Amino acid sequence: MARFLLVHGSCHGAWCWRDLIPALAALGHDARAIDLPGHGNDTTPLADQTLERCRDAVLAASTPDSILVGHSWGGYPIGLAAETAPQAMRGLVFLCAYVPADGQSMVDRARAAARQPLKGALSRGDDGATYTFKPEAAPAALYHDCSAEARDFALAHLGPQATLPQTTPAEITDRFAAVPKAYIRCTDDRTIPPEHQAEMCRDWPEGTVHAMPTSHSPFLSDPAGLAALLDHIERTL
Repeated sequence: MARFLLVHGSCHGAWCWRDLIPALAALGHDARAIDLPGHGNDTTPLADQTLERCRDAVLAASTPDSILVGHSWGGYPIGLAAETAPQAMRGLVFLCAYVPADGQSMVDRARAAARQPLKGALSRGDDGATYTFKPEAAPAALYHDCSAEARDFALAHLGPQATLPQTTPAEITDRFAAVPKAYIRCTDDRTIPPEHQAEMCRDWPEGTVHAMPTSHSPFLSDPAGLAALLDHIERTL
């Protein structure tokens, strides 16, 4: 049995893992999902969100035998957690996620992509410190291969995202590099270009990079397939 800690991406919450958790349980694994500050049931004001608080939320929930799974922006909090306390986890899985790079923020990593699929899909908040997915753009960007029920469930739960955590540069050293890790590319992703995902893990060891033929949300479109792949990865970390 493995212990998975699931960390959501932008504008999401622990709710997005509702189908993956039972799929992992069916394979004999323990899985727990957390809300990052200001998301889901966490009441932290959006104005108080920082990259450090997101990292600390991950560390507070992690155990030395935990495999941290970070989706999309969630790659940064799990990566910073590994940099801060590599002994507090067993390994990392980046699920179509941004991999932290020293001196670069998540936004820097996103802007480095040759294509920008989300151009025009996001709406900045009146406060200038948050953004949301435009309702008319979210289905195609995030859930185009999901069932109608799963898509509607997700759209009803999407919320605003603070920009400060995502514009804060990371400090990354060999401490992060030493933590075992794997990457899952989603080859039909319309949020983070699949080729950009490949670039972020280009130099990783053989056998640590995997692929799923899904959208940006395999936890909703193919939870059984994702669980099976995580089961495989757990055996190799």
